[in-house]
Amino acid sequence: MRRTRFDNLDPVRTEKTFQQFKRWRQERIRKLRTKDYSYTVPNVTPDLEYLHGNRQHPSLTWIGHSTFLIQLGGLNIVTDPVWAGQMAFQRRLAPPGVPIADMPPVDVVLVSHSHYDHLHIPSLRKLNGPKRLLVPAGLSSKLRLKGFFDVDELNWWESARIGDVRFTFVPAQHWTRRTPWDMNRSHWGGWVIEPVAEQPETARATKADSGRPVPARESGRSDLAGDSDRSVLPTDNGRSALAGDSDQSAPAASSGRPVVSRNPTLYFAGDSGYFRGFREIGQRFAIDVAMMPIGAYDPEWFMGPQHVTPEEALQAFEDTGAGLFVPMHYGAFKLADDTPREALDRLEAGRAARGIDEGRIIVLPHGETWRLDGV
Repeated sequence: MRRTRFDNLDPVRTEKTFQQFKRWRQERIRKLRTKDYSYTVPNVTPDLEYLHGNRQHPSLTWIGHSTFLIQLGGLNIVTDPVWAGQMAFQRRLAPPGVPIADMPPVDVVLVSHSHYDHLHIPSLRKLNGPKRLLVPAGLSSKLRLKGFFDVDELNWWESARIGDVRFTFVPAQHWTRRTPWDMNRSHWGGWVIEPVAEQPETARATKADSGRPVPARESGRSDLAGDSDRSVLPTDNGRSALAGDSDQSAPAASSGRPVVSRNPTLYFAGDSGYFRGFREIGQRFAIDVAMMPIGAYDPEWFMGPQHVTPEEALQAFEDTGAGLFVPMHYGAFKLADDTPREALDRLEAGRAARGIDEGRIIVLPHGETWRLDGV
């Protein structure tokens, strides 16, 4: 039977009372008078020629907040599309790393959950390309009402394959709502993105005549277990070559960024409080790069169940066994009482206290394209 309400793995309470909102509002009025927002995440000029021409090499470009352009397996993939100039009454703190008009055609859009700072419908409309949408269970009907029909919804641990890339929806600890009446009517989570080697005996075209990547079930067969292109994954796929002791680090490319792999496995955590699920995700996947949230945590008494602190993000990173950590979910909007500088300073202090090699934390500016294979 189709679920109409979703829950977290642990019995945490994410719903807030009127009294809690009132207390936060009163505290915030006092706090924001002394907050220093002079630091903003730097923007660099995006390499548009590379982004539009690249279909061979894996790359990662931070647009801002939780929005990335990922190039992997010949696909252009966008996470949590938000190019909005403001959120609620708060103007954007720094411009998007790649203007939406300059984006290459998008093949796949991954949505972690329905909150407005992770799913901005006007941004989604403006993106060019086939835009196949992979979304949490319960969200597809809302998107179809908005005119998006190429949508698949997944439950936790279900996977969909598009071309030579497998996308698995994994747990997070959060909540959802877009209207006063739809609290937790759709799910929330993160995405693990894995290249899948094509088997010669089952080789197939990865593009239709229109140029749209062909998912497994549309090609007439299933590439995963079961009777569709979804499956529950085994409990352990081994470890990443970069994962392990804290003194390990990858070789550097000429750009100064680490060389990861020609076929990296990426983990986009979405939005989450700290929970035991991070360890299970690490047990199931060999993660090379983890994109982890570090912002919107203050006040911790209010935000804690749904937003990790920078220190908790580092613990989650270690739980997953990932090789490299890219911080996100900071620097674009004033969603809570922390500032971008505070989030980064706490991240650095936590890294040093844990003895994590500084080369494993990759702090990207908006607009830089990190070429994951160094090419």
